[in-house]
This record gives sequence, structure tokens and C-alpha cells, in this order.
Amino acid sequence: MARLSPVPHDRVQIDDAFWAPRQEVNRKATLPGVFKHLKATGRYDAFKLKWKPGKPNPPHKFWDSDVAKWLEAVGFSLATHPDRKLQRLADRLIDDIEKAQQKDGYLNVHYTVVEPELRWKNLRDNHELYCAGHLMEAAVAYHDATGKRKLLDVLCRYADYIDRVFGRGKGQLRGYPGHEEIELALMKLARATGENRYAELARFFVDERGRQPHYYDIEARARGEQPDPHRGSGITAYDYNQSHLPVREQTTVEGHAVRATYLYSGMADVAMETGDKSLLKALRKLWDNCAGRRMYVTGGIGSTRFGERFTFDYDLPNESAYAETCAAIGLVFWAHRMLHLDPDGRYADVMERSLYNGVLSGVSLDGTHFFYVNPLAFHPEAAQKNPALHQRAAGGRQGWFGCACCPPNVARLIASLGGYAYSQSGTEARVHLYIRGRAKLEVAGQAVEIVQKTDYPWTEKVRLAVRPERPSTFTLSLRIPGWCRSARLRVNGKSVRLAPIVKKGYAAIRREWKRGDRVELTLPMPVERVEAHPEVRMDCGRVALTRGPVVYCLEEADNGPRLSDLVLKRGAKLTARREKDLLGDVVVIRGKALRRREDEWKSEGLYRPADSKTETVPIRAVPYSTWANRKLGEMVVWIGNGG
Repeated sequence: MARLSPVPHDRVQIDDAFWAPRQEVNRKATLPGVFKHLKATGRYDAFKLKWKPGKPNPPHKFWDSDVAKWLEAVGFSLATHPDRKLQRLADRLIDDIEKAQQKDGYLNVHYTVVEPELRWKNLRDNHELYCAGHLMEAAVAYHDATGKRKLLDVLCRYADYIDRVFGRGKGQLRGYPGHEEIELALMKLARATGENRYAELARFFVDERGRQPHYYDIEARARGEQPDPHRGSGITAYDYNQSHLPVREQTTVEGHAVRATYLYSGMADVAMETGDKSLLKALRKLWDNCAGRRMYVTGGIGSTRFGERFTFDYDLPNESAYAETCAAIGLVFWAHRMLHLDPDGRYADVMERSLYNGVLSGVSLDGTHFFYVNPLAFHPEAAQKNPALHQRAAGGRQGWFGCACCPPNVARLIASLGGYAYSQSGTEARVHLYIRGRAKLEVAGQAVEIVQKTDYPWTEKVRLAVRPERPSTFTLSLRIPGWCRSARLRVNGKSVRLAPIVKKGYAAIRREWKRGDRVELTLPMPVERVEAHPEVRMDCGRVALTRGPVVYCLEEADNGPRLSDLVLKRGAKLTARREKDLLGDVVVIRGKALRRREDEWKSEGLYRPADSKTETVPIRAVPYSTWANRKLGEMVVWIGNGG
């Protein structure tokens, strides 16, 4: 089978009622809003290198990455929606970045003006290589969008310098980043420039990780410290940053969830480039553990705020869930790469689930406020009084954070969304996401336009027009989502049996295509009650409501307080209804549930024999991604079932 490659996002036009408004808000509100915060906090101007010892507000060690993600988002946005004002802001910043680069190629604000003596002295805890990676990604995106090479040349010089510092040669450091990111960035830089040394450097960082003697022990002793494998989260520091074992020996997802997904994305890139089957084998095991035992129903990952990390199999608490927005974004990155390394719809299913739920919940509908963490149950008073319940969510979404990784990360993903929808090869066009719009692919030696007409995810019909330049034989593969049990397919009005042509989650339609050919895919999406594995102890006896790729929740704004006391009757009717005046035009789920009568408890104590009377009450569930856009109140995803 010919290798699939993603269709670049600037060759995909989105004009639907779900994502297009989000992208417009991203351009008009999120990008300018993030810029204002970068400016106000000193991040944007930090590359001028004007900070001096003794002055307030020293540039933090990961400020560079916040700026770089915004700059990458700008590049993605400019590629599809030119904006002179935005480009001028970016160009000024790039001028400062170029001037901030040191003569040897080094580029990091903090370790240039704040702690220059600590350059490369603590890879375990510091973020030099992480920041370098984000700058590399920004350089590639900006060059792709504008054709301007200045930032790309700057980052090539930095990559050349890093390549001289790190490696297995005499005098080189055999280290690797405590916060992964540069691995996947170097692969992007290699593809953009054709310089294979960058790909080899990425491979070095992947291969060296977790080898003995452990590099973080070596550098700790060089700093005059005794290695402490139990620092930080209370579990080993090594698994916190995925360096507890060489990557090919790792079988469970461990540690900081963002770092983990960035590492796995880099591993997938290296495996794709080199054909390394041992990396693919390890990645499949890691994926099975993540998606099968350590992922929330929303596509969120990372169970606890202590280390922002995975814990153990089936440990998925709801109210104390961390599920960092950046981790959901990292899961999208990893899933998208696995789709091309190991073509299988199961990766696209997770990618879609995370996009529609775990990622989008991280940003408000107006694009100016953000969640760092994304719990699956919420009580305002509990969040305020209990420090274990993520202070960052206690007051609802915030305009900014001291650790501001999430806002620009959301911005760059939404701006580049089209790049996740399609893949292409010399013999195949593959559709992963169903979004109204059009895409231009290169298949069978010619341009092929695919036009989608759909109101997905609210309606079940997807109509596609296939428009090759000339009649040609190739395969059009359409994803049949794992949540859909009764899909139907028609080509030019004729029904097509799916069973013989569906393989690994995709319906492969091979025929001679000509302009005017039409495909209709029907994906019935009834309201579903989803239950968790019995070992997910927090969700026993409870269900989550889903419809298509969308996960729902109950909010106090619709259902009153005491949401945890609601119980759905078995077999009770649940209906879906479009409500265009609610939360930016969504489909809600309505039904009835039982709730204990509170008036019976007015003269009672805290406990009593179980003989409460119940009353039937109406319920309305809204998409989880839209919660907390009204008055902040209680919220639950998992609802009692079986009354």
C-alpha cells in the first residue's frame, strides 16, 4: 500500500456551521487576545533581551514556547486567511528573535539573560529543548504560509548548533529533553528543509531516552547534586518524563500526559521516516494502554493534578480529573500520526472524540477564556474549598494563566484543523473527519477535489462530490466511525454493501472516478447511554450520554442543583433536538430522570434508612465542550442509571 500523507490544512476549506465559526472566533478573538497577554506579560518583548539582573519580571524558562505557539498559530491562520496586521506583528517578533540569537546559534531568552551559566546544565527540569522545538514548529508554519525564510534560517542555525552539542561523538552530550517536543519538531524541520541531519538528531533523542547510565543522574552529579529518583510527584522522576525505560521497552503510558503524547508523536514520526518496526510495536502497546485503560470518555487524558500525569489502569476520577487541554491536543497529534504510520480507524475515532470534546472544552465560545484542566464533574464550592480540585477551574475559564501553555496551543490546533481531515497517496484519497467544505488532493497523478456537504456532527448525512481532473481509477476511503453501528453507503444513487469493503474502520471504494460522481454516507446517531469498564470504579452504576462523536453533560443552569442525585430510568426515552439559540446552535438531549424529593429531608439528619420518595423531573443535556459558557454551576458527565 502506498504511504499516506496528510493533506495540508491550507488545501482544505471549512465552511460548516460547527467548525467554521470556531475558526473565525479563533482568528478574530483568540489570536488577538493571546497577543495582548503575551505583550502585557512581557513575553512578546522578551526577545529584545532588555531584562537585567535586579529588574522585576525575569523571562521564565518556558516563555519562549508560549510565544512560539502563538507564532505558529499565526502562520497557520495566514495560510488560509491573509491578514496584514497580524503578519506585521509576527514579522516584528521574528526580527527580535533573529537579533536574540547568539553567535554560536543558541536561542533561549531565559538562559541568555537570566541564568546563562545554566545552559544545558539541567535537561531534566529545564525547558531549553522544549522551547527550541516550539520555535522550530513556528518557523516551518510561518515559512509555509508566507514564503519568508528569516525565522526558518534562524531555527536551522539553532538546530545545527544543537546537533553539535548533542550526540554520541567525543565531547557531545548524550542527553535528551525533560519535556519532550523537539523530537517531532526536528522531523518537521527536516521535511521542510530536506536536511536529514535534523531527522537523525530526532532519532538520537528518541533512542537515547532511558538508557543506562541514566543521563539525568550524570547531569545531577555534574551539578554537585545527588540523583534523587523519588523527587517531584512521589513516583519516580524517571517515569514522570518517560525516561524510566528505553522507549521500545515501555508498555504503559506514564507520567506527565503532555510530555508523553509529544514523545509518542516524535516516536511515530521517526518510525515513519525510518521504517523502524520496533518503534511501531512499542507505540501500538502504548496506544492500547492509553485508549483502552487510561482515557476519559471525552478524549481527555491525565488523571491527577499531582504531576499532571497518568496514574494507573482504570483510574479515571471525575471531579478531580486533570485532563489538561494541552494533553488532549497532544493526543490528537499522536492519533493523527498513528493514522499514517499504522492506518486504522481506531486512531481517527480517538482523534475525533478528543477534538469534539476534550479539546474544545478548553476554550470558551467567545474564544477569550480557557480551561487549563477539564473535569468531568464540577461543583463550584467544592472546587473553591478543596485544593485537590484544580484551582484553575474553580472560577470557570480564565483569560490567561501564569503557565500559559494551553491558550496558544488551542489556537494553533483550531487554525490548522483542516490538516487533520484528509490523507492522500498515489492510489488513495482518505477522509477522516466529516466537515462541510472542500479539499484539494493529489491522487493518481492529478488534482482531485472532494466537496463535502453535511451538517455533521448534528445530522447523519454526509454527501461527497468527487471531482478528478480526468477520469481515473483510485480508492476513496471513508471512515466508518466506531460509534456507528449501522452505516449506509450509496455511490451515484446505488446502494453499496459495506461489509465486503470495510477494513480497519474505512470503507474503501475503488473504481474509476469521474467528475460528477457522488457519494452519500449515512451515519445514524441515536442517543446512546455509554457505560464504563467495571474496573472504572468511579462510574459504576452510571452512564454518559453521547450522540455521534459528541459527549454530553448536565449543567445546573438547565437542571437545577444536586445533579449527582439524578437517575435515568432504564429504557426512558431520550430525544435529540436542535436548539439554535442555545450555546451557539447545538443539539441537546432531553428526557426525564428521577430525583429524591428534597423536602423529605428538611427535618432529617445527615443519614437515615433508605426509603426516600422520588419525583420525575425533566433533564436537558448539552455538549460537554460547551459547558461553563453560562452561569457557572454544577456539572456532571456520568449520570445515575437504572431507577
